[in-house]
Amino acid sequence: MNTQEYIALEEKYGAHNYHPLDVVIRRGEGIWVWDVEGKKYLDFLSAYSALNQGHCHPRIMQAMIDQAKMITLTSRAFRNDRLHLLYKKLVDITGLPKALPMNSGAEAVETALKAIRKWAYTVKGIPNDKAEIIACAENFAGRTITIVSFSTEEQYRSGFGPFTPGFKVIPYGDIAALEKAITPNTAAFFVEPIQGEGGINMPPAGYLKQAEELCRKNRVLLVLDEIQTGLGRTGKMFAYQHENVKPDGVTIGKALAGGFYPVSAFVSSEEVMGVFHPGDHGSTFGGNPLAAAIACAALDVIVEERLAERAAESGEYFMGRLRAIKSRHVKEVRGQGLLVGIELKPEARGARRFCEALKNEGMLCKETHQHVIRFAPPLIIKKEDIDWALERIEKVLITL
Repeated sequence: MNTQEYIALEEKYGAHNYHPLDVVIRRGEGIWVWDVEGKKYLDFLSAYSALNQGHCHPRIMQAMIDQAKMITLTSRAFRNDRLHLLYKKLVDITGLPKALPMNSGAEAVETALKAIRKWAYTVKGIPNDKAEIIACAENFAGRTITIVSFSTEEQYRSGFGPFTPGFKVIPYGDIAALEKAITPNTAAFFVEPIQGEGGINMPPAGYLKQAEELCRKNRVLLVLDEIQTGLGRTGKMFAYQHENVKPDGVTIGKALAGGFYPVSAFVSSEEVMGVFHPGDHGSTFGGNPLAAAIACAALDVIVEERLAERAAESGEYFMGRLRAIKSRHVKEVRGQGLLVGIELKPEARGARRFCEALKNEGMLCKETHQHVIRFAPPLIIKKEDIDWALERIEKVLITL
């Protein structure tokens, strides 16, 4: 079968809830993928940062194979001999004392929201059903009914109401708006350190630190969504470490399993995680031994291969070179580490056509919020591969 035949079958039998680039990938290794016709591409998206360690990392793969030969699933009705190892690694890398593993990133967020609300009622003393969680405009945390309830993207909400109440949305990066939004019923501020899906939106310097101080002053939890920004992507293990912030909770996912398996987690304080008692929350697959073994290996790779440090070095070089490109289309280059966005001017007629042109040059990336090209290569990328990509990016930005 050729590319068009694969696409035709997918379009015929699959739900049309995505608009992918027309490349059909068969194999991946490191920073490269190959399509069904043998063409090679540089992956500059990393499955939205789920592949920080690169495709099919041999160490993570071996951990998966070894564990699959032993046992894959016990459910949480019984204990297994892998889960405690994952708990310890999550606690060590976050500096927070308690972890609760789930599967998808959205599940980690739902877990955080439930913990926040129960903490609000049982610890802070907010009247029942009155707790408010503050979120920011242009956020993205998943696609469940509750999560899209605090989204400001109309397409994510259209046709899915009625929505879950209890959320207050403020402008991103506006500390005065946060201060004004806090009331005695405020339970938490739930925020991304950098908005990935929103367009690689960067808050002003010091914003997270100021938010932390406001939250402490008002006994409001600061819970950070690091599902895309965490695990080395921005040049630190977590983006909040750039400002020496200590959150009350953090959601983690994507690269937590290096692309081999859906693994996520909510990691939090004793006080917050202590609200959960047997039966309050759970998941048949969350914390299963296969997931735990894979995640442990994925975390070891990030730490031992210095992927956060490499992202910091590569990102500084990459953004410096991007900003030097003279193109009539570019409005701004922004990002941190290897989470980078090029915002195009409205007259550029959208980012999609630039991503399609880059695909034809052998490089895969994806548009976000119509006018932004998002770049997020695997953190194992080398300088010579970044140079290879830059040649193609410059060609497309100048010639289109």
